[in-house]
Amino acid sequence: MLRRYPDAGEPLSCKPITKGLLNHGYRVSTTRGSYFLKHHLDDSTGDRATIVRQHRATQRLQSLGVPVAPPVQDTQGDTVTEIGGRCYALHPWVDGLHRAGAQLSTDQSERLGALLGAVHTGLEQVMGAVTGGAQRSGGYRSPDPVDTFALIDDLLTVARRSSSRDAFDELAEHRLLERRTLLERHADRRPPTPDAPATGWVHGDFHPLNVLYRGADPVAILDWDRLGVEPRAEEAVRAAAIFFVLPAGKLELEKVRAYARAYRRAAGASAAELAAAVHRVWWERLNDFWILRWRYCLDDRRADPQFPAVSALAVWWTREYESVCEAFTG
Repeated sequence: MLRRYPDAGEPLSCKPITKGLLNHGYRVSTTRGSYFLKHHLDDSTGDRATIVRQHRATQRLQSLGVPVAPPVQDTQGDTVTEIGGRCYALHPWVDGLHRAGAQLSTDQSERLGALLGAVHTGLEQVMGAVTGGAQRSGGYRSPDPVDTFALIDDLLTVARRSSSRDAFDELAEHRLLERRTLLERHADRRPPTPDAPATGWVHGDFHPLNVLYRGADPVAILDWDRLGVEPRAEEAVRAAAIFFVLPAGKLELEKVRAYARAYRRAAGASAAELAAAVHRVWWERLNDFWILRWRYCLDDRRADPQFPAVSALAVWWTREYESVCEAFTG
């Protein structure tokens, strides 16, 4: 691999990085420094053309002052290496720490919102107008509670028949029954399908493990695998719901308010746009059981630690809906 990057130096060590759910990463140390080697495994985003598009976007964003870590070019000027049918990319190693919202001050939360706004406006410049296959045609449907009720029944069956039930299974059963009741109560609040298609480019996976901090400031936005066309305000709401959720499943609304105001200013988004996004993401969360699907359908428990806070958030958000909406729009 490194033979394609003569300026990278001779390899000294290669250590796997444990964080991350979809791809494999390694810290490679050489005689000339450290690098991040990314092994693209996700079939939906791991083809060469998609990866090249991501790389070009980060290169252009860097020229606009957005903190990113574009890949290193090889001797041919390429940024993607294919070995055995798999794609790899070499990035400069960026020293820094991941920070959840609890570790951010209100001022830092404001800067985070401004950063995401800069990402969205920067992508608008570097990716150009959304046309053709990149654009969602005719809007997109919100989750249908009928489908969710069927999924709840399936997950309950699996959770209840486990031969070694533990505290997680007990909590899963409780949350599934609780969510069914909430959906029955709020089924008439399902968001309508938007009339117009989404036209904004987004990072697609903006959360604490994809933002590196050095001191008080973000120094790199990582993992652009999900770069695509989505409603931009919805990414802002989803990101806040991850950054600012507390272990008990509540949002730190003071920080959300500072973040959202800065995002709206930087992205030129209206309060009405954020209100609609809050409603759609709330409904999305109310119908979403991805962590339980990973555990019970794929036998993958890596996301289990997130479940207590994520599942509690949907309940708290429903109860505090007006307060959450005000924090994003006020």
